[in-house]
Amino acid sequence: MYPNKFENLILKFQNLPGVGRKTAERYAFETLNWEQQKKEEFVNALQVLIDGVDTCKVCGNLSDGDICSICSDQNRDHTLLCVVQSPKDILAIESIQEYKGVYHVLNGVINTSKGILPEDINIDSLVDRINKDEINEVILALDPTVEGETTSLYIEKLIGKDVLVTRLAYGIPMGGHLDYTDSLTLLKAFQGRK
Repeated sequence: MYPNKFENLILKFQNLPGVGRKTAERYAFETLNWEQQKKEEFVNALQVLIDGVDTCKVCGNLSDGDICSICSDQNRDHTLLCVVQSPKDILAIESIQEYKGVYHVLNGVINTSKGILPEDINIDSLVDRINKDEINEVILALDPTVEGETTSLYIEKLIGKDVLVTRLAYGIPMGGHLDYTDSLTLLKAFQGRK
């Protein structure tokens, strides 16, 4: 139907999550119609896939250099450490503009059914960081899934009693209805009531 090169471009766009054939075609035609400079800027932006993205040597967040902007910010509370699963979680927390501490990215969670063990994620550097830095509180902000809970419990046991370990509250979302809430969420809401 289309020339091979253009068909290949469509197929590459289809590799993106949530992009079907029609959307991929629209993306391909859109990029085809861009001015040369815009095409070059797009290709240069994709070069990061080959060159790799820098990660912060302190927390594991995405970075433009050795240390990310959050870790290098002296106005943040470096005694307060929030543990997250991925860099996307940092963006979600930062969007509420309430948390002023620093982060640690695990880049995954323990999942024995998929063969992901504690040594496969960024836990050793977390423990090293807690031992060498003056961390007063570790906030475990992992997804409320079986794997997230397993990872949280594992980290809690590793940290021990020297540092305060807290978790994000679970419960009914704003605008939610009790009659549509599953029993586990309702249980967590009762357990975490204030």
